[in-house]
Amino acid sequence: MRHNSAPRRSIAALAAAGVAGAFGLTAAAFSTAAHAAGAPAALAYHVGSTGSDMVEPWFTVTNTGSGSLDLSTVKIRYYFTVDSSPSYQFACEWAQIGCGNVTGTIGTLASPTATADHYLEVGFTGGSLAPGASTGDLQLRMNAAGWAPVNQADDYSFNASQSSYGPTNTITLAVNGSVVSGTAPGGNPPTSPSSSPSTSPSTSPSSGGGGNPSGVLFDDFSYSGPSDPNLGAHGWAIRTSAGGPGVQNTWSADTFSFPADSTAQGGHVMDLTASTDGTTSGTKQSEIDTTHQKFFEGTYAARVYFNDAPTTGANGDHVNETFYTITPDNSLYSEDDFEYLPNGGWGGPANSMYTTSWYSADAMDRVTNDAIGSLQGWHTLVATVYGGTVTYYIDGKQVFSSTGKYYPREAMTIDFNEWFIDLPFTGARTWNEKVNWVYYAKGVAQSPTDVQNAVNGYYQGGTHFTDSVPNS
Repeated sequence: MRHNSAPRRSIAALAAAGVAGAFGLTAAAFSTAAHAAGAPAALAYHVGSTGSDMVEPWFTVTNTGSGSLDLSTVKIRYYFTVDSSPSYQFACEWAQIGCGNVTGTIGTLASPTATADHYLEVGFTGGSLAPGASTGDLQLRMNAAGWAPVNQADDYSFNASQSSYGPTNTITLAVNGSVVSGTAPGGNPPTSPSSSPSTSPSTSPSSGGGGNPSGVLFDDFSYSGPSDPNLGAHGWAIRTSAGGPGVQNTWSADTFSFPADSTAQGGHVMDLTASTDGTTSGTKQSEIDTTHQKFFEGTYAARVYFNDAPTTGANGDHVNETFYTITPDNSLYSEDDFEYLPNGGWGGPANSMYTTSWYSADAMDRVTNDAIGSLQGWHTLVATVYGGTVTYYIDGKQVFSSTGKYYPREAMTIDFNEWFIDLPFTGARTWNEKVNWVYYAKGVAQSPTDVQNAVNGYYQGGTHFTDSVPNS
């Protein structure tokens, strides 16, 4: 990102010390969770919003059994009626176990009632709870497409008086396909609530927008060097101008190279270098941007190699390795980021991947998620901007989504950079980030699998570069 970075707070980082195996979280605060005697799990519900612009069901799940609880077997269903818009969108606003571990799908009831014709099914990508442990807060949200008004008063599962966590009988909790608490509208069906829900085409952030793109950019960075005339002819500019972020006025063209790399698809990469000796005068940072601000709704993707340690010199820098989109800092400012901080920064932990949607750089107004864990090596990053929702994926796994005002308001550029947040010590060291390819499909929300299939087609056809995205 180009703006000057003030210290940032990652919501997930404050609550989660990482998701690997069991979640060692307390259940004491949620002892009022509803469950049948002898049930393996208990659910507690808390209404987050009683307003007319969104639905916010907040949950906790507690392991009430004697053995480990596999969260991938747990499903929660919240039942409601659709209102002015038939299309609803799901977002995880915050979760103590990390939003990347929470899924949400909206389905249609086969036998609707006066108070429920749809449901939100909440699940988990994995992890486990020890006996007595809890997921902690799962602060979730649904909103109608275009933020159309919603009426929660006629929703089966809504309880306006439940302003603190407590039991509920109108939201079902299932483990291994068996309902262990709550009653569905019309009674619990004999079929498993964990079976795949029937969804309408645009009910989740990752769905909808299929079809053929109205323009495509693909580049595998087959250039001879930073002065290759094809680089500029293909719409790229290496930054040498002044300003931030990071160490001011240290952007340099000689930080770029395009070497052969046997680990890359197609066998070569674009290499970004950030180097320093611990002084401003001895620092060089790297950034490359598209020259045309022409990318708005659609699918953005890149295959990027992140490093947890410098190529040379001592480790310990708060370095930022990125793939992002951005506009100038104006009244319609927009920015969507993938930022990997192997040694942390802004007070956050090491091995942090921030996915962030910005509304205002000046006011530091943004929503962000921190997926904690090493990303050393190659990773495919995908972001879809479509239908009012930005959805971020890492290696095919959805990690975050944003809606409402945290949705781009104007066309953006596509950018990569590697830079130092600060200079904590002296001594020469060099960091490298590699980019294999970049891809953009205009006007469609493609799945990570669709993206990779499209990229494979370009390689198979011998295409190194194509750009059919209109410049205006």
